[in-house]
Amino acid sequence: MLAAEGVWLRRGGRPVLQGVSLVVRPGELVAVVGPNGAGKSSLLQLLAGTLAPDRGELRLGDRRLSDWPGEALARRRAVLPQSPSLAFPFTVLEVVLLGRSAWGGDGEADLAAAAWALAETGLAAFAERRYTELSGGERQRVQLARVLAQLGPPRGGERERYLLLDEPTNNLDLQHQRGLMQTARRLAAGGFGVLAVLHDLNVAALCADRLCLLSEGRVAAAGAAETVLSAEALAGAYGPGLRLLTDPETGRPLVLPG
Repeated sequence: MLAAEGVWLRRGGRPVLQGVSLVVRPGELVAVVGPNGAGKSSLLQLLAGTLAPDRGELRLGDRRLSDWPGEALARRRAVLPQSPSLAFPFTVLEVVLLGRSAWGGDGEADLAAAAWALAETGLAAFAERRYTELSGGERQRVQLARVLAQLGPPRGGERERYLLLDEPTNNLDLQHQRGLMQTARRLAAGGFGVLAVLHDLNVAALCADRLCLLSEGRVAAAGAAETVLSAEALAGAYGPGLRLLTDPETGRPLVLPG
């Protein structure tokens, strides 16, 4: 499992996270939600190992996250940042192969991993396209394929792997949002542990196995969508002005402006 245990973090002299605990297990998709400034991306950066907590502990499997060597960590944990950018006219395949730098340069294995990642993201036919000629939604899918290639395809579950997505649906149209989250769900069903920071509460409710609602750097609620997205919890985190309904098709909570 990938876990934060009672982590505290200060940035710029102010508390950003205060005693936050969260666990991501193989085979599940966990969504972190909350208003702007709640600490969502900071929590993801802690779990990614790019930030260190002031207090508390981060663990991957049976070891502290800080005890993992860089290359070994890169093979088990990959991060899709909010706005990945690349200005060079690489082909899609070349961009995806950038994710293989932690694997020691086995050409055959790298190409196999890239082919698997392109197939998972629906981009197999895009391999020779120029990245700079793609739409924003297509580029985001290529970046997702890159981090999947970093982790590599399943091999009988011999090692846990975790995919961290930082607001992956931002600036995507509805179809691209749907496609990306379907991929994330499929990966979780295949044994990956997936953590997604999401702004859209309805996407989180529809796609995630569990939600963690952050408010002012603390966990306001955690669990199933029906538990977390309650009128009381939403009012506490976001203030008044939201309507809470039930989606008639899925039975999941549906949050709308008041």
